[in-house]
Parts: sequence; structure tokens; C-alpha cells
Amino acid sequence: MASPTVPAKGTQLSQTLIERLTARVVSGGSDSATIPSPFTGEPLATVPLSSADDVRKAHERAREAQRAWAARPAAERVKPFLRLADALVDRREEILDIIQLETGKARRHAMEEFLDVALCSLYYARRAPKLLKPKRRQGMMPGLTRVQELRHPKGVVALIAPWNYPFALGASDIAPALMAGNAVIHKPDTQTCLSSLWVLDLLVSLGLPKDLWQIVVGEPAEIGDPLVEEADYVSFTGSTRGGKAIAEKVAPRLVGYSLELGGKNPMIVMADADVERTARGAVRACFTNAGQLCISIERLYVHEDIYDRFVPRFVELVEGMKLGTGLDFDAEMGSLTFERQLDAVTRHVDQAVKEGATVLAGGKARPDVGPLFYEPTILADVTGDMDLCANETFGPVVSVYKYRDEDEVVARANDTAYGLNASVWTKNAARGRRLASRIQAGTVNVNDGYGAAFASYDSPMGGMKQSGVGRRHGAEGLLKFTEVQTVASQHFMDLEPPGAIGYDKFADYMASGIKLMKKLHIK
Repeated sequence: MASPTVPAKGTQLSQTLIERLTARVVSGGSDSATIPSPFTGEPLATVPLSSADDVRKAHERAREAQRAWAARPAAERVKPFLRLADALVDRREEILDIIQLETGKARRHAMEEFLDVALCSLYYARRAPKLLKPKRRQGMMPGLTRVQELRHPKGVVALIAPWNYPFALGASDIAPALMAGNAVIHKPDTQTCLSSLWVLDLLVSLGLPKDLWQIVVGEPAEIGDPLVEEADYVSFTGSTRGGKAIAEKVAPRLVGYSLELGGKNPMIVMADADVERTARGAVRACFTNAGQLCISIERLYVHEDIYDRFVPRFVELVEGMKLGTGLDFDAEMGSLTFERQLDAVTRHVDQAVKEGATVLAGGKARPDVGPLFYEPTILADVTGDMDLCANETFGPVVSVYKYRDEDEVVARANDTAYGLNASVWTKNAARGRRLASRIQAGTVNVNDGYGAAFASYDSPMGGMKQSGVGRRHGAEGLLKFTEVQTVASQHFMDLEPPGAIGYDKFADYMASGIKLMKKLHIK
């Protein structure tokens, strides 16, 4: 493992900035929490905490703000988000610092969050008016029945965002919810709330009405129930266990929800793959954000014909990775965010090694770099009875396996309760796409680890099986925050026999009409 990068100067945020941001937390009490910096373990900021009563009052204010917001045309609602793209670019360094300091990730991975918010919000700002525009639909009787499909906002959306990508998986989902005409009550993780508070502060300065997006901070046991109990829709990104708890909570009220949950994502290296390109792609696919990415690769299947060339090169690249805490682009991997993640990674690796797994690279914590650093780790000889094999590690660990043919590797890739993301590497892209279509995952990338599918904002992204319900991105990523309504008006004749024609004759005419519609190719 390469020597750690030297920490950059100024690894704290200004007190003035912290006070401005934390003032936007909905909190009427005196309770607070101190956020430590994962890089050093030292205090980064003190954040006020919200109470259950604060959340209920936030819902009341949000409902009032939402009514006025929904009355505005969609073309007007998107204006703050069109301004946001320029503002993000102009203040890029500030938000990159915040993301790094609250998560511990490398700057190049913080940059992915920046790009996601800028590009995703711009995508919806340009398309929301058309997506939300009333649409003509065909009626039962062409020419006699006029049908419109209307889209109405849900009302108040409760959005619960995770700690691993707090900027991207907060703002990028909130933007379409707001553009659709909703208000949002947002609960980020306490550790990583500063980036969300920052973009809220920025959007308000760009014209987003007050109280339309409110941020509450606290533990689920304290504020979780009022957050979802008064919401008209719930959006959650997090663990499968947490997603199931959300579904159970809202089911009695028949409230809609979307859930993006865990993954144990496979990468398949085919026999004809370019060794150098694929090995470098695997580094990114497995160790971005120290593996704390729901769509990162944790299982790597390599064809037996290429295994002995690919694995040594992959190991060489991983052993040369730079770890560091600098607020620059030098480090290739940053820190884990929580001590509990470090404990989980250590437990998975230690148990696997004890039971016969072989460490090819890494395999230990790096307190010399920072308190929560763990080396990027490659393991071989991992078996099905090891926790590492089937359970999500959510850290910088990947297990490598050898396979012989496509049917075998597809079966092994699909042998999981999860189905979030997958990756296929081959020089024959058409063949790769055919193999990809057989994998039970919401997104599959060919010759990329995760970014090609995730950043294709015009196409839906989400999980199959235990990896989630619903999708973000694409038309569905906005329309899920709406209620669809059909309005049909009947003209010239009623849907019953006219005049003296009896029902028997009317039924004959209607049945004959079906054949006529088919003959005339009326759709």
C-alpha cells in the first residue's frame, strides 16, 4: 500500500459557515449533537437536534407552503433549479470540502456527488414541465370520448437520505419531488447533514420558497414516527432492514413509497476482457468511497482463461493505491465514515481469513493514516459459509472467484437475495449486453462498474428482489412523486343504447365495432 498523502491545510470549516447552515435545522429545543471528522476523530460541528414536536410543526408549515407552490406553473417551479447548476459550479470547492470533512471520502469521490446533484437537477429542470403537462389519451369510443391524464403532486414527501452519499442521495431526489409540486421534510443522517443544509441554504438564496424544503435532524427512535406518519409519500435510501420497517409503518395508511436498499453486487470478467482496462475499472468499481456505496462491487468473477493474468494485475494496482485525508485529488481512497463500519469490515475479513480465505491485498486497518481507515482488500478462497460471501460488507473488500462458462457465472451472480447493480467486462459489447440481460439486477454496466448506468439520468435506476422498490431517475424518478388522474368527457352520445335500439342490438353493434377497429388499425 502506498504511503498516505499528507493532510491538506484547513481541514476544518469556518464557524460562521457552520452557524449559518445549522440555523436551518428545524429545532426548537436545546439538544444538540457533535459531528466528528472521520479523518481525525476531532469535532467538526455541533448540530441542533429536532424533536418529534418539531417534525409535526414542520409538516404543518410544509403543507401551507406546498399549496402555494403547487399552484405555480411547472415552468416557474423549475427556475431555482436552473439557477442551481451555475451556482454549484461557482461554489464547487466549498461543497467538496464539506462532503469530504463530514464523510471522510476522497475528493475524487466527493466530486461524483457534486456532478450528480448538478447534472440530475439540471436534467429534471429541463424536462419537468413536459413530464407534468396534461396528456391526451385515447378514449373508449374514438372521437366520442375525450380523455386527459393529469398529474397532481402527492403533497408532503418525507425523504430519508443515507450517510454514505449525503449530498447526492439527498438533493438529487429532493429536486424532482419539489419540481413536481411537493414540499419535502428531509431527514439526513446526523453525521452528514451539513452538505444537505448547504444546498438548502443555496436554493433558498436562488428563489426556493421558505418552508418548502425543511431539514430535521435526530435519531429514528425520536423523530422517525412523526416523520413518516404525516407524510403523503416516503422516499428512503438505506439498508434492506430499514426499508422493510418503512414499508410496514406506512402500509396501514396505504401511502406510497420508494426504497433503494442494499446490494451484494457482482462483476463478471469475461475471457476476452482487456486485462489492463478491466483491472483499473475494478479498482474504481470496488473501492470508490472505500466501498461504502450501495452499487459498488463486492463479488468479482473472473473467467479461468484470464484469471492468472487479471488477478495479479488487479492486486498490483490495489497495493499501489494512495490513502489520504487531503482536501485535494491526490488520494485514491479515503476513510470509512463510522467506527461501526470499521468494526463490520474488520469482522468480515477476520472471520473469512480464520475460516480459510486468502488475503491477496490489504486486510488490515490503517490507524497511521486516520482512525477509520482500512486498506483496500482482495480475498480469494471465500466460501458460502462465510459472512463475507452473502452479506453486504459495505467497505473496501472484494472477494474474487474463478468460473468456467456463462451459465455457471450467471447462476452464481444471481445467487443472492439482492439485485441492485452488476458489471460485465468484455471486448465484445454486444455479447456483454446479452449476458447483462440475464443478470437479476436493476442496473447492469458493460465495461464500467456503476457510473454508466447510474449517471444515465434519462433511464430508471433501482433494485430488484431485496434491493428495493421503485426507481429514481428517468420519467419515473419525477412522476413517482405525483398522483395520476384520468378525466374523461363523453360527447354526442352516451354509453348506452340510443333511442329505441334495445340492448341486444346495441351489444351486437358494439361487438361488431371491435372487429371494425381491428380492421381499420384503430389503436
